[in-house]
Amino acid sequence: MTIKEVCEKYDITADTLRYYERVGVIPAVTRTSGGIRDYQAEDIAWVENAICFRDAGMPVEMLIEYVKLYQEGDGTIDARTALLREAREVMLEAKKKYDIALAKLDYKIGRYEIAQKTGVLSWTDDEKDG
Repeated sequence: MTIKEVCEKYDITADTLRYYERVGVIPAVTRTSGGIRDYQAEDIAWVENAICFRDAGMPVEMLIEYVKLYQEGDGTIDARTALLREAREVMLEAKKKYDIALAKLDYKIGRYEIAQKTGVLSWTDDEKDG
């Protein structure tokens, strides 16, 4: 696949793909004899991995470290596992924050829906701020 096709498929910019490759978030992409990027299945898998983890909030530095460890081979499996566990904990903490915010939004939406039916907007004692 060309860089344009990858960008269209994953809704990312060419600058983002080039950046990911330049800093090591994805390993060097396969190129044609003329030096044009020619994304193969393995390259696409790395792109998908990067997009997934970045969307989940994994820091770029952590992704770079993961790729480096992967490239060093199977002797780094323990280190990769530890890194992924650390990333998972970071994501779980972020998820907790989102869950709290979603619960608050759901509560507020519910109160407004009741107000739409009754004409009265009311809050519990701990939600006086509306």
